[in-house]
Amino acid sequence: MRRKSSQERLVFNDIEIIDIAEEGKGVGKTDELVLFVEKAIPGDVVDVELLRKKKSFGEGRIQTLKKASEHRVEPFCEHFGVCGGCKWQHMTYDAQLLFKQQSVENALTRIGKVDTSSMEPILASGQTEYYRNKLEYTFSNKKWLTSVDDNVDGMNMDALGFHVPGRFDKILNVNHCYLQEDPSNVLRNSVREFAIANDISFYDLRGHSGVLRNLIIRISSTGELMVIVVFAYPEEGQVELLMSFIQEKFPSITSLLYIINQKKNDTIFDQEIEIYNGRDFIYEEMEGLKFKVGPKSFYQTNSAQAYELYKITRDFAGLSGHELVYDLYTGAGTIANFVAKYAKEVVGVEYVPSAIEDAKINSEINGVKNTKFYAGDMKDVLTAHFIAQHGKPDVVITDPPRAGMHTDVVARLLEMEAPKIVYVSCNAATQARDLTLLAEKYDVVRIKPVDMFPHTQHVENVVLLKLKG
Repeated sequence: MRRKSSQERLVFNDIEIIDIAEEGKGVGKTDELVLFVEKAIPGDVVDVELLRKKKSFGEGRIQTLKKASEHRVEPFCEHFGVCGGCKWQHMTYDAQLLFKQQSVENALTRIGKVDTSSMEPILASGQTEYYRNKLEYTFSNKKWLTSVDDNVDGMNMDALGFHVPGRFDKILNVNHCYLQEDPSNVLRNSVREFAIANDISFYDLRGHSGVLRNLIIRISSTGELMVIVVFAYPEEGQVELLMSFIQEKFPSITSLLYIINQKKNDTIFDQEIEIYNGRDFIYEEMEGLKFKVGPKSFYQTNSAQAYELYKITRDFAGLSGHELVYDLYTGAGTIANFVAKYAKEVVGVEYVPSAIEDAKINSEINGVKNTKFYAGDMKDVLTAHFIAQHGKPDVVITDPPRAGMHTDVVARLLEMEAPKIVYVSCNAATQARDLTLLAEKYDVVRIKPVDMFPHTQHVENVVLLKLKG
């Protein structure tokens, strides 16, 4: 049954939510449409207000929750539903794991036509709160108001927090975030209060004006702390004023840095880093190995679960000490250095030159002698000449970005015919697409999902492929 709401939007009544989509929305059906419903959980029965309609599907929101799913719980964060993160806080963690396992299985079977009989249970995260080692906050002079009834007259509109989904110029002021341990919350709130008290302006994301732009906080598993303040157009003395305040109030900061970024985008990879106090890096540690993490370095954002992910990767590789390993998309060489003592040699390839320099440094500080690293576009580096020069690998470990591997890279893997490929992915859909191509010469023999990001729909997946006999 359907009816019109008072705002003349179509409402579908008594829709049972039967599944969950890859982007985390609940899925229901009418005679005419498949409905993707924000914040709906399988088992819910809801009235759905239609927001957007396409030819065969619609997107909507819950108007009335008629019957709550057995998986539904009360979200613990005051910002749930407005903040763009932690979209699954309203369901039990066991349910999150169930749906993540299903999403990986669905992607592999539907897109990759993979036999998932070898799929193992998802590995849960030991921490479901305060598990992130890095957060990036945005300053804005246009705070997102959580109620249309808020009276803005005389209200301070400066915010320090996260982007509201779909609104690039609106920032939700965050009081308490459950993603990163203290002093993250205390530090963020202290910086905001100090800036307001001292008339240091917050950035205008539309007009590209103002002083304070971003605040980046990294907390390592070793307890070290990096804080980066990104300024846009500071007036004389304002950088010193704020940075000296942070240093004095938080003396435990290992690396206190700042950047002057006057570009139209927030990326810092092309920006010069200024050291205000301490080092320009912090250390992460894993199984006795130290990893140098700078302001531009990539490191898995869940340190504890990254260790579990890498152990699974190493286990799938089945190294005996005699293998030549290619580590593709090696980043800062974390996996390469992690598996090196179990291999004869590890050759890492990565697109970003600065990451390759980090990888070499990480080998050096750990006394790892059997790694080699090369920077360049994977499809251009991984040539027949490169393979002839370094040798045919016994094992390939590949951990590409969300877009998966370029078809030329897949073609190189098929040409190489390494006995084993361990494919680590943060996107089961693109992984499944690549597995379809690799199926020409490889069988999938093991599958293990890993939950790196509780309360979100994101999931990592590790697949072991073996060359067909």
